[in-house]
Amino acid sequence: MRHFGHIAPATRKGLFFQEPCEFGPDSSARVLSAALGATLYSPATRPGLADDVIKQAGRGVVSMVLCLEDSIDDSEVAGAEENLVRQFADLDARGVEVPLLFIRVREPAQIADLVHRLGNTVRMLSGFVLPKFTEERGVPFMEALTNAEKACGRRLFAMPVLESPELLHLETRGETLQGIARTVDKYRDRVLALRLGVTDFCSAYGLRRAPDMTAYDVQIVGAVIADVVNVLGRADGTGFTITGPVWEYFRLQERMFKPQLRRSPFLEGRAEELRTALIEHDLDGLLREIELDRANGLLGKTCIHPSHVAPVHALSVVSHEEYSDAQDILRPERGGGGVMRSAYTNKMNEVKPHRAWAERTLLRAEVFGVARQDAGFVELLAAGLAE
Repeated sequence: MRHFGHIAPATRKGLFFQEPCEFGPDSSARVLSAALGATLYSPATRPGLADDVIKQAGRGVVSMVLCLEDSIDDSEVAGAEENLVRQFADLDARGVEVPLLFIRVREPAQIADLVHRLGNTVRMLSGFVLPKFTEERGVPFMEALTNAEKACGRRLFAMPVLESPELLHLETRGETLQGIARTVDKYRDRVLALRLGVTDFCSAYGLRRAPDMTAYDVQIVGAVIADVVNVLGRADGTGFTITGPVWEYFRLQERMFKPQLRRSPFLEGRAEELRTALIEHDLDGLLREIELDRANGLLGKTCIHPSHVAPVHALSVVSHEEYSDAQDILRPERGGGGVMRSAYTNKMNEVKPHRAWAERTLLRAEVFGVARQDAGFVELLAAGLAE
């Protein structure tokens, strides 16, 4: 699979200076953690889950979480587990390519049980999402994952969710973060990414952000994100990929844009019309939050509605200017440091301070591609929405 792999090759060629790379479940953790993109959550109770997975893969989704936790009622767990086993068997029988699939469990014991019940279809499973992750809760989850790996003979990744009250409360945050750091470092090879549970953060204080506000506008939430990145997202080799928080609003009706997008993938003058439509349909807040995610060291995003996927992916593509700067900074002859004017002649590139940024940018370029100079967000979004 690859990002934007669902669009026509000719269209992709016209949009990208460097096309996104191909990857799959057996790719390196380095590539997969950067390639998660918009990770779409779906309740594990859905009777047509296999159809949903195939449909979303055809629309550009490359990672999905099938949820047994907060998205379903406590009384539905047993039935949802049975449904997952049936749906994996259905997907296996169809022999189709599926996104990276993860199961969000409630308790450690579910990991071994589900791996056993999935049987041979476990080959389609990339790992588990672990809720309310702290050192105390996390160690049993990670031990269960390690044992399940041995039992099924294949690699399984963990994606811990950082959402516990102990992480939010100021008096326990530091100790909780250090405990999480110890745990994920011990199991580093199995931790693909860390996910932020901002809805739970807001819940602890009875808060909910409006559609015109980002998570960073809620200062108590923004402070937690900053501390998580400070401890767990460092660029010195000790850090992990940290994904952006969920966006709760989904009034956008993609069908409104389909006719005009089919007429021209480059919109031919309709760019401002689409941009205005996006803002009017409450996606302005989402677009600003995606930009702030990246500015604050996050990559990828938790999504609960398919309409969020294309904007996340379009804004994850590296611009030609970013790529040019990163390439200049990392040239071998610049290894000793120094300062230079950018090729776009609009900024200073300082080799040593900007090196970590450049390395991250080139990794993002590898998995999301580099846009041509004349292709911007609107053109990429239009292509991502096209069927």
